Amino acid sequence: MKTLLRFIFIGFLLAGFYTCNKENPSIDEENLPIAKVELPQINIITNGVEIVDEPKITAGMLVSADDVIDFSGIIGIEIRGSSSQMFPKKQYGVETRDEAGDGLDVSILGFPEEEDWILYAPYSDKSLIRNILIYDLSRDINRYASRAKFAEVSINGSYNGLYVFMEKLKRDSNRININKLNVDENSGEDLTGGYILKIDKASGFDETLYTSNNSITSKYAPNNALLNQKIYFNYDTPKEEDITPEQKEYITNYMNIFEDALAGENYTDPNEGYSKYIDTNSFIDFFLLNELSNNVDGYRLSTWLTKDKNEKLKMGPIWDFNLAFGNANYCGGGETNVWAYKFNGRCSNDFWQIPFWWDRLLTDPAFIVQVQARWQELRSGAFSNQAISNKIDSYTEMLNTSGAVEANFQKWPVLNEYVWPNNYVGNSYPAEINYIKNWIDQRLLWLDTEIMAL
Repeated sequence: MKTLLRFIFIGFLLAGFYTCNKENPSIDEENLPIAKVELPQINIITNGVEIVDEPKITAGMLVSADDVIDFSGIIGIEIRGSSSQMFPKKQYGVETRDEAGDGLDVSILGFPEEEDWILYAPYSDKSLIRNILIYDLSRDINRYASRAKFAEVSINGSYNGLYVFMEKLKRDSNRININKLNVDENSGEDLTGGYILKIDKASGFDETLYTSNNSITSKYAPNNALLNQKIYFNYDTPKEEDITPEQKEYITNYMNIFEDALAGENYTDPNEGYSKYIDTNSFIDFFLLNELSNNVDGYRLSTWLTKDKNEKLKMGPIWDFNLAFGNANYCGGGETNVWAYKFNGRCSNDFWQIPFWWDRLLTDPAFIVQVQARWQELRSGAFSNQAISNKIDSYTEMLNTSGAVEANFQKWPVLNEYVWPNNYVGNSYPAEINYIKNWIDQRLLWLDTEIMAL
């Protein structure tokens, strides 16, 4: 291990030298970005070992910001993602480790200490900003979303493009801040939380294989589904291999009781209806974030739910919006004038459908009044056209002046090319940014009318 560590840290020094010393004639300038001064630089050294999709391999990582080393140490790294794995620009899951190979909590780029991180690789999102935009908007409205920063990544000395360095979603006091449910907590109020569930693809080789071991099956079929599709709530925390029978029974019963109340005749009753079981405000904010962006995956994939100790079910945090803001050419994903929650009506044959919840909630006058009030509040602040435009301008100024835009598209020349599932193909980076800004303006205009007409 000591020999490996010495080799890794020699690699760190070389990586840092290659990043900062642009005049060295031995450097392959075609594989390095231009003007690396404003964005953090992340150098990963694998010592010739290929990064694969499980298991994580041992590597070294050096992170620098403004030419000052922010982190240098041992990591485990693997390819992550689902459909994104088709792209040549891979995204990675990273675990910071100690010399014994165990997870090590560290602070990187000013984020709170943790061991699990993500290097998200915008590829089909040629604006490069969709995820970081929606996460920033979520935090602006006081809903936790993964902290994220742009960074440029090199692997074994070769430039690999612009990435977004992000927190992995997990139970943690600085991330999803809910109670830790231990294996011996199987009765009383201890049993009431905390749980994290996901509406998402199944884990493992078969993304459609749901079992009683990895998920809860809803009793209620999704609206408009034509192929007998079902809704599943995957166990995330506790993990499927750790959750006890008593804990499974509790959270299964809770989900069943909530859905029964929502589907029942008295669903609008404030004491016995759905509001007894859910944090309505979290559902509303989740709804508005997904509708603002017309997230084609919204409500049906990458959808997180939490149930904390002695608390109600909450929606969120939000996750994975690379196909949002008009970046999908199927099921209405590119349109500005459709409801995202009505996905099932447009694509009733898709395997992953949206639960009946949202159609039902939006027949409750009290819920609608709260949605309208929250929308008007946000439109005067975080969701105003000017506030969103200012965010986009700040991102693009940073990416352009750092040289990251030019370098990324030299490495990955996808501008003016269709990359699944682009709804729009611009011939330049400014064209991509103009598209998303115009799309958002049109979307806000449509939502202003439609939300008030609910």
